[in-house]
Amino acid sequence: MHLPSDWAQVLDVDLRQLSQRLAGERARTAVYPPEAEVFSAFQLTPFADTRVLLLGQDPYHGPGQAHGLAFSVKPGVKPPPSLVNIYKELEADLGCARPDHGCLIPWAQRGVMLLNTVLTVRGGEPNSHKGWGWEALTDAVIRALDRRDQHVVFVLWGNHARKKAKLVDRARHTVVEGAHPSPLSAKQWFGSRPFSKINQALLKNGQAAIDWRL
Repeated sequence: MHLPSDWAQVLDVDLRQLSQRLAGERARTAVYPPEAEVFSAFQLTPFADTRVLLLGQDPYHGPGQAHGLAFSVKPGVKPPPSLVNIYKELEADLGCARPDHGCLIPWAQRGVMLLNTVLTVRGGEPNSHKGWGWEALTDAVIRALDRRDQHVVFVLWGNHARKKAKLVDRARHTVVEGAHPSPLSAKQWFGSRPFSKINQALLKNGQAAIDWRL
């Protein structure tokens, strides 16, 4: 597993021990996403192009779902409930038509880094790789973006992600916090209008708004 060079230069994290542990896990059981897609968020959203960091928790744990982007599933895979709720709020907030797929690659290509706190999971066992060392990497990502001169919007949905707010200098960057889009917290999620808040923050800081249409 190798990070793209632009990210590797700004992240002082040693992943060798984690890589060895993952190799042993993959030899025994199903691990998602596939090894080639673990760093999709870094490959699709270069460091210099990242305008928004949207932080998820851990990958989908069903076969064929996870492909390295938080909340996203591969083309042809039915959108999971949290993503359905994201689409509903996006439509209510900005009027974007709900797509018939769950692939968020276009967002990643437009400067929205879709990063999970933990980048791998054992099949059928959510949070099974929590505490393996991924958290050090994702904290390093937040700190690296926080150090940049360019303004970044950090999007933290749910209590798990909101704990990361302390890593962000709010005097220079924007934090958009809110409920998680999961059906468990849908009452607080609907009406939160995160997408317009993100775009307003970008425009206020002289940056282009995100085109959220899929």
